This record gives sequence, structure tokens and C-alpha cells, in this order.
Amino acid sequence: MILDLPESLSNILGFIGTACCILAYAYITYEDEPNRYLQHGLNFAGAVLLLISLMVNVNLPSIAMEALWAVIAGWGLVKALLSRRRQPAPPERTTLH
Repeated sequence: MILDLPESLSNILGFIGTACCILAYAYITYEDEPNRYLQHGLNFAGAVLLLISLMVNVNLPSIAMEALWAVIAGWGLVKALLSRRRQPAPPERTTLH
């Protein structure tokens, strides 16, 4: 045990994290043009929650995988934020009177 949390709370957080990752995968499978913030945000939240759970129920290979999953999801969030800043603003609409 690396983190001193009740095992029941650790399991709940792990199940929520699993649900986040599965929802992210289902979302990108279902949507033709998924929202990158939602996709990467769900993956990041899921990985962090699973990492917390794995700090109580230690499994080093799973910790390594979830840490990498969180890094990749965080990278995806940063890329999405940076690409949004680079996009030009839509042209203003003019109304005719």
C-alpha cells in the first residue's frame, strides 16, 4: 500500500476511473467528429482515478500503464488547447436593415 485510503473507497475510485476510460472509448467510436476536450479529459480523469486506486492495491505494471495513459491524455488536452488558440476567429456577421 502506497496510499493510505480505505480499500472500499479505492475500489469505488477505480471503478469510476474504468468507467471514464470506457466511456471515452465508446464516445470516439460513436462520434464521427468527437470533441477532443471530452475525449482526452475522460481519459485523463480515468487514468488518474485508476492510479489512485492502484496506490492502494499495488500492481506495478498497471501503475506504469495508467501513468503513461495519463501523460498521453494530458498531451492530447494540451494539443487541443493549443490548436484552439491557433484557429482564426469566425468572420463577424453583418445584418442588413
